[in-house]
Amino acid sequence: MSHNSFGHLFRVTTFGESHGTAIGCVVDGCPSRIALSEADIQRDLDRRKPGQSRFTTQRQEADRIKILSGLFADDDGVEVTTGTSIGLLIENTDQRSKDYGEIKDTFRPGHADFTYEAKYGIRDYRGGGRSSARETAMRVAAGAIARKVVPFVSIRGALVQMGPHRIDRSHWDWAEVERNPFFCPDAEAARFFEGYLDGVRKEGSSVGAVIEIVAEGVPAGWGAPIYGKLDADIAAAMMSINAVKGVEIGAGFEAAALTGIENADEIRIGNDGLPIFSSNHAGGILGGISTGQAIVARFAVKPTSSILTPRATIDRFGHEKEIMTKGRHDPCVGIRAVPVGEAMMACVLADHLLRHRAQQG
Repeated sequence: MSHNSFGHLFRVTTFGESHGTAIGCVVDGCPSRIALSEADIQRDLDRRKPGQSRFTTQRQEADRIKILSGLFADDDGVEVTTGTSIGLLIENTDQRSKDYGEIKDTFRPGHADFTYEAKYGIRDYRGGGRSSARETAMRVAAGAIARKVVPFVSIRGALVQMGPHRIDRSHWDWAEVERNPFFCPDAEAARFFEGYLDGVRKEGSSVGAVIEIVAEGVPAGWGAPIYGKLDADIAAAMMSINAVKGVEIGAGFEAAALTGIENADEIRIGNDGLPIFSSNHAGGILGGISTGQAIVARFAVKPTSSILTPRATIDRFGHEKEIMTKGRHDPCVGIRAVPVGEAMMACVLADHLLRHRAQQG
């Protein structure tokens, strides 16, 4: 299997399976002399790891990160990056592969079982193997390093919709995101989501979500025409996250309902001589290049395909079957996608900073 890498100058390659010995990644292109420790990475991983509330999978993984290479102590004894590849590893400790024995020959609807079998003629059925969202832990680890490359950029994410229920944006409070298990910026909506998701889970089903990622502090000028557009790379990065089925930048699909007058982000000169935009329907990007405004991206996460309600399917031998997926699964996988989306935004921005420096000096 190729295509396990993303990025150009800041490049991340991940490896490992859900029920394998470990998962890991190699980060290439990180500039030298950046202070980095395992604790810096662990903070982000702890926000993503499973088993932290009744609303996520109860798989108990500590997700303890190990830095294998790419650091050396400077003259002050501080561990800093050397400019060479950074190797990262997380050992898997709570696999329950027996949960999947009954489905080794059966394709779960909504999963990548059928397509992996069609492409490779073999698949790791234990938790989805390489197609499992467990792989995203390494994206979060890489994203923690990427944040160090762009320390002047604030990257934050939030869950803004669960199923058909959207938050009230007039209640938006970034501080609230860290106070509830949904990464939700609306306290009232978060309280509603508790009962709503409990009901969905008891029905043996699951539900999707919409995640919004906001990056503030990106200067104007990052990105390039025509095939190096910043928004195109952000869209590709978000779309590569497991279970994501749609991505939009700024007003996104809502822009289709606006007139040209409504959609135009008018510009004036501020007291400091810098441009001031009257709105941000463009999501901080025009012509594939950053405007200096906040970059806003949203992505839709489909409902978890592993559910306890029987569904019709087929097996490897062409027999029609009925399947009910056992095991430990997220009733709303979109919840833990918030730190993953932040990480992918960080990786894209770190890559584009280095690309901008290479072109513009």
